[in-house]
Amino acid sequence: MKEKKKISVWEAYLTKEIGIEFKACLYFFAILFLYCVFRIIEGDYSAQILHLAEMIFTCYIIGYIQVYCFGNFDEAEKLKGKEITGMIVCTAIYCVVSYFGGWFYKNLIYTLIFVAYLLLTYVCVFFIYKSKRQIDDKILNDELRLFQAEHKKSE
Repeated sequence: MKEKKKISVWEAYLTKEIGIEFKACLYFFAILFLYCVFRIIEGDYSAQILHLAEMIFTCYIIGYIQVYCFGNFDEAEKLKGKEITGMIVCTAIYCVVSYFGGWFYKNLIYTLIFVAYLLLTYVCVFFIYKSKRQIDDKILNDELRLFQAEHKKSE
């Protein structure tokens, strides 16, 4: 009988780090898109390098907060108290950094739109991860059935 191998501490850590890296890129892209839209609305066709650096740095910090403080809320099974609290706290941090960093010209209306956009983004990402899990489960179950059928044939 084959021995079940547990994942090592290193593998668990690496898995979390890759997830954080992916989240940082995903949320940076979403924020960058809105940032560019607002810049164009204002008639400014350039991006501030300092703003971009602040955005990506903030995305990484919030990725760590999501994973280690709020149990990876955008990948949760259900949106309950801890997950919703995580969304609100992380959105508030983004909001404060964006306002004081001047990402959206310190315009209160733009900042409130940014808040709504982030919350919508979190909900969309939650449903994307949930759908991916369901698809992965279906694929794994199909593969298990095929394996079991092959195993019965070989007996």
